[in-house]
Amino acid sequence: MFRTSRLLISTSLIFVALVACTLGETPPPASAPGGGTMPIFPPGGGLSPLTPPPSSGQTYYVSPHGNNANPGTQQQPWATPGYASRQLNPGDTLVILGGRYTLSLYNDDILKPPSGTAEAWIIIKGEEGSRPILAGRDNLMTAVDLSGVSYLWLENIEITHDDTAGGEAAWFRDGIEIVGAPASHIIVKDMYIHHLDEFGMNFQDVDDLQIVNCRVEYAGFGALGGPAGEHGGWRDVHVLGSVLAYGGHYYQGGDGRNRPYDRPDGFGIEASQGPIEIVDTVAAHNYGDGLDSKVANTTIRRSIVANNSCDGVKLWGENSRVENTLIYGRGDGSSERTSWAAIVIHTEMADARFEIVNVTVDDMLGGNYLMHVQYDYPQIPVHLSIYNSIFRSAGSNSPIYIGDASRLEVSHSLFYLPDSDFLLTQGETTYTADTILGLGESILYADPLFVNPARGSEGDYHLQPGSPALGAGTPDGAPLDDLTGAPRRIPYDLGAYNGG
Repeated sequence: MFRTSRLLISTSLIFVALVACTLGETPPPASAPGGGTMPIFPPGGGLSPLTPPPSSGQTYYVSPHGNNANPGTQQQPWATPGYASRQLNPGDTLVILGGRYTLSLYNDDILKPPSGTAEAWIIIKGEEGSRPILAGRDNLMTAVDLSGVSYLWLENIEITHDDTAGGEAAWFRDGIEIVGAPASHIIVKDMYIHHLDEFGMNFQDVDDLQIVNCRVEYAGFGALGGPAGEHGGWRDVHVLGSVLAYGGHYYQGGDGRNRPYDRPDGFGIEASQGPIEIVDTVAAHNYGDGLDSKVANTTIRRSIVANNSCDGVKLWGENSRVENTLIYGRGDGSSERTSWAAIVIHTEMADARFEIVNVTVDDMLGGNYLMHVQYDYPQIPVHLSIYNSIFRSAGSNSPIYIGDASRLEVSHSLFYLPDSDFLLTQGETTYTADTILGLGESILYADPLFVNPARGSEGDYHLQPGSPALGAGTPDGAPLDDLTGAPRRIPYDLGAYNGG
């Protein structure tokens, strides 16, 4: 639960469409490589209103037509967001009026606000209905620096590179940065960050962070990431209703083929204290992993991890759980066999615990493990519980690997790997289609009958009528809703969705 000093929000389903962007235009719905459209969440959910705390200070304005010699009122606004951000005091609100603001000088042009207090947050937000654009250039380090800042609310701003510049003048590194000094009590909401050379959000040490309803895509180093923490790393972080996509598909004006970092993730975080919660979020079409968390106490819930080039979900930290999540499309449409997997569990901590609950996993590439657990540390035991889940691989020879010393508990789950010689291996024990039913209680081997499995494009992983996964689950310890936020019906279905 949140501490009482925190602003509470509901984590009910957000309607999120993953879309591509055309610079300077309202982004149209994306076409996925290989055809189809990007994964979307269906309508019917939504965040409970998340509103800033009451302003206890002054409200100031900045406009492309303003002047920094002005008093910053609505009638006489300031001219540059960087200057305006430095004039704020606890309790103040800064409204950035619609328009385009070019940022090129460090330190002058970047937003670097002071801290608020628990009773008087500082709020910086774009004009409602006319979201401003912060366009960086000249290899600027970042647009917003929140290093060392506390009690700060940032909302409704677009951050991208200056597409009117040419050559090296168009280079621009991070969208938002917290590096070198820890930050706390930060809310980042309704941001659109895209076409940057490094990270969309580059955070090192942050405590009590909410990233809500943000789109971060086409970042050369990945959407959300940062260096190893020096003060606990990421702690008490919630990523809600966001899109983390196309990491590495842009770099210094190109399509990313010249990027120096080979595997940009949607979410890639170094070892931290946690906890981290990722909910109602899409991680898709990243050149690296979809969601890669080294953080202890990571929870991934009601999310779609689709068509990433490398691993889908990778967990390193103890007490981590994936539920009501769809994972598919390893390789992002490429036919090249790779060493990546849909799910990876990898830790040097003995007896760490992990759970996979009501998860749908599909792979059509083959040639590697569908899931591997402790592959590099087979003699370090972990405890892995799997129930109400579906594992399908239409690709050849893509079984599941479990480290020899690990404890595996599986029940009420379905496996279907028709083109693999065996399904699961652990030490000297190998399960085939004929013996997998002995793996645990209520295990099935059968085609789950997905509506439209896919690779490189959007799939539909609802269950067709007659699927053996319908009604085959257990309610014990399972979530009360499905991936769409709809209440689970009795008897429970396997996988991330209620049936058809």
